[in-house]
Amino acid sequence: MTHFRISEAAELVGVSDDTVRRWVQIGVLSLNHDASGVQVVDGAELATHTKTMSVDPADVGHVRSSARNRFVGLVTKVDIDGLMAQVELQSGPHRIVSLMSAEAARDLRLEVGSKGVAVIKATMVILETEKEPSA
Repeated sequence: MTHFRISEAAELVGVSDDTVRRWVQIGVLSLNHDASGVQVVDGAELATHTKTMSVDPADVGHVRSSARNRFVGLVTKVDIDGLMAQVELQSGPHRIVSLMSAEAARDLRLEVGSKGVAVIKATMVILETEKEPSA
């Protein structure tokens, strides 16, 4: 069973340590102690709660889409150079960078501070985990 310290759980979900503590206080998460007595929360409980916080793709905009990877965020950078544009979107703790035509960036009226939705449709997504400590 995977457990995370409160600070680790907060970082994973993109909230403050105090928010995780509030979740424990109101019974959303259980607080346990690891072998060294450190307060930890259960990874499976955290995952279940995190799913309740996600934005349903059907609630974003007025379009239907086969893409399920949608990140609502704030545009933090628009760099148009010639025919291309680089746009950065901050979605919670995640920085998403998109390269597009300058025409598309202008048509979308992208500017720093505007709301955007990054839609990602990929046939290959790579996941990584940390290595287990050597015994």
